[in-house]
This record gives sequence, C-alpha cells and structure tokens, in this order.
Amino acid sequence: MVTEPTFSRPVASENMSEQLAASVAAALPGARADLERLVRIPSIWADPAHADDTRRSAEAVAQLARDAGAADVSVISADGGAPAVVAHFPGPPDTPTVLLYAHHDVQPTGDPELWTSPPFEPTERDGRLYGRGAADDKAGVMAHLAVLRAYGGRPPVGVTLFVEGEEESGSPTLPALLQAHREQLTCDVIVIADAANPAVDVPALTTSLRGLVDVTVEVSMLERPAHSGVYGGPVGDALTALCHALASLHDADGEVAVPGLVHGTSEAPDIDESVFRSDAGLLDGVELIGSGTIPTRLWAKPAVAVLGIDAPRVAEASNVLLPKARARVGMRLAPGDDAVKAQRALADHLEANVPWGAQVAVRLEPGIAEPFSIDASGAAYDAARRAFAEAYGNPVVETGIGGSIPFIAEFARQFPGAAVLVTGVGDPASRWHGIDESLDLAMFSRAVLAEALLLAELANDEPGA
Repeated sequence: MVTEPTFSRPVASENMSEQLAASVAAALPGARADLERLVRIPSIWADPAHADDTRRSAEAVAQLARDAGAADVSVISADGGAPAVVAHFPGPPDTPTVLLYAHHDVQPTGDPELWTSPPFEPTERDGRLYGRGAADDKAGVMAHLAVLRAYGGRPPVGVTLFVEGEEESGSPTLPALLQAHREQLTCDVIVIADAANPAVDVPALTTSLRGLVDVTVEVSMLERPAHSGVYGGPVGDALTALCHALASLHDADGEVAVPGLVHGTSEAPDIDESVFRSDAGLLDGVELIGSGTIPTRLWAKPAVAVLGIDAPRVAEASNVLLPKARARVGMRLAPGDDAVKAQRALADHLEANVPWGAQVAVRLEPGIAEPFSIDASGAAYDAARRAFAEAYGNPVVETGIGGSIPFIAEFARQFPGAAVLVTGVGDPASRWHGIDESLDLAMFSRAVLAEALLLAELANDEPGA
C-alpha cells in the first residue's frame, strides 16, 4: 500500500516543480527511516557468513518496492549469485522507460572497534548518517524509492527499479542475469545512483570510470619451514621473494610499472591537494605517488594495490624460513584499456619479477570490470543537467571516478541504445568502503528532488534524440 503523497502533474512547469518539491519533502522522512532499516541488515555478500543477511536485504527491498506501488516485483539471481530485485512501475503511453539502478550489498566493515559508532547501527551526527551502506549504496536504493513514493507509485515515465546484490563483489553473475531477464530490463535511459558528487551542493554526472582486475600470486621455495639459523643465508624465504615481486609493481616515483597498460590524461581542473589529502586521510609527510594532476592520476591512469597477504601474524612469527606466501593484488584500469589483456599483463609481470628461481603461480580472479567512458550528449543528458541544476542550485559538472561499476559496461553491451546517467549519492567525506562511512542528509534530499525532476523532464523529451 502506498502511504507517501501522490504527485499529480499540473500543466505549468513552475507549479509542477513546486508541487513535486513538496511531494519529495513529504516522502523524505519515511525514506530516511527505511534507509536506517536497510543499514541495519549486514548484507555483505562477499562474506559467506552473511549470505542469508543479503537475501534478507533483497526481500526487504522487494517489499519496499511493493509498498511504493510497483505493478510487479521479483527477486532474481543467476548462476548461484546474489539476489537482485526487479520492480516495474508502468508509465503513461508513449513515454520512455527509465531503469533506476542501485545495489543493496555492502563492503565488509573492517575492525568495528575503529568505528565511532557501530557500523550497522545508523547514527546521525552533524547532519550526516553514519553506517555501512548509508551512502554506498543503500542511499541509492532509497533515493529511487523516495522518488517513486513522491509520485505515488505512478511516475510520469515507465520505471524499472533494478537493485543488484553483488556489486561490491565485482558483479560476477551480472552478464548471465541480464541475459536471462533481458525483456524485464530493457529501457531507454539508465540512471545509476552509485557515484559521488564533488561537494554536497554540486551535482555531478560521472562520465568515466576505471576498470578493475584482481589476481592472487603464490610463491613457493621450500617443501617445509626451515630453521633460519641453520639454513638462512644460502636459502631464501618465500615471503621475501613475494615482497620483491610486489615491490616491482611501481617505479621509484610510484608510477605503475606493469607494461602494456593504457595511461591517459584528464583535462579536468586540478583538485586542491590539501583537501584531497584530508579526504583520503593521508598522514603528515606522506607523499602522493605518481605524476600528473590529481584527476589524471585518479581517473585516467592505472593504479595497483596489494590487497592482502597470507603470512604469519607478527605475534605468531618464529625464526623459520617460510616455504610459501601469497598475496591478492588489485589493479584499476584507465578508460580505453581492455580488462582481460590487462589482467594477463599483471600476471605476466608478477611471474617475471619473482626472484631466485622461486616457483610462482598466479590465479586470474573472476569478476573483472571493464573501464568505461560516456559521451554525455543528447536529450537525456540535457534533461539531467536542467533537473540537477534546479535541485542543487548549482550547474552540473562532468567528472570521472577512480572506482569501478561493472554494471555500466555490461549493461551498455546488452542495451547499446540506452543513455547512461551516472549520478551521485556520496561526497568526498562519505568514506565509501572505509571506516565511518556516512551520507550527508541534505545532499540526499537534493539527490531525490533531482531525480524526481529528471523523470518529469524525460516525460517531455526523446532521450535518444
């Protein structure tokens, strides 16, 4: 049953905007309450211990879609993947169909003791809502639902709500999911609420995203642990050999040293380094790595990070030479690169840089994400610029993002005629994937109004024009 206010469409656009703004304002308290309910569900699909929580999260989203007035709702999955939610809200005849995308799975929390408040207990402080998923991306889920509630479940265009359940795991079963449910998901415009704005009052359209590949490298040198005093010197250890290989991933300036990768540039204005350092949490005296402007390094060049190492904890260490060691390495890819080739190049580089004849095995991890760039021209993008400028009080800026959203490239392949609008429910202080993740609540209200205005604009436009 729809409990939020019903928006009727007046003829005058000024009256329409005022009435829609009032309907959005009335929908926000309920959306905030439901966002907190979703945050309390630890839907960490990447952790098998939370598989049932992720299923519970999907069912909660499905029920919210039913309550918002969806004509039909289904929870779907493919190849044993996470549950996703698809809900349809039919529009008037001859209007486009808009797919609203978000994801309900979240990142692991890290050490809960490092959080100021418990990660799955949403807490408001100074106008921000703290909690894992409060921004990434349960805020995106509730932004879409708040818009649909503001329209009383009867939007001015056809709407398909698609809420994925494994985005934080690289969307490994998404291609199969899209193939199996192609008719349910066909659309003219895709609105993705899973990016960030440069400031809480400055809206952005993200037009480039880096890709992502992971590998696991294992180095072996001994049949068994060996006494470091009896054998150390002539005999090396696997962990040190692994560290040599990992150190070869960057040159002395911090530039990625893997051959064959695409390195681009960005013409965006440079970012204030002091603000960037503060947002990232860099310690005093720690230098930025690489070269070029910060947007170039962040959006248009590859980046490599060692994500984890299997080795004894310091408290458990003893004076032995380790026979084996392994590490997980993640690499972000610049727009224009090929993820399959880049993953192979990373593996080849690691294999070539393990010293002392050590045996090495590199596993290519699944769930790769292709980089993506968007030509933000056409009626749908013009409609977004008008709607977002009205809601935020500032013009839209085009920006890149250093992260990856595998859904975008995959959906573009499946539905090449659809315009893709990547919008934001986060800001630089949101700390996505980090400790004390948070959502600016004033920005959340602007994001909901912007999307509501966008649907009204699209009702009067031809998105493919």
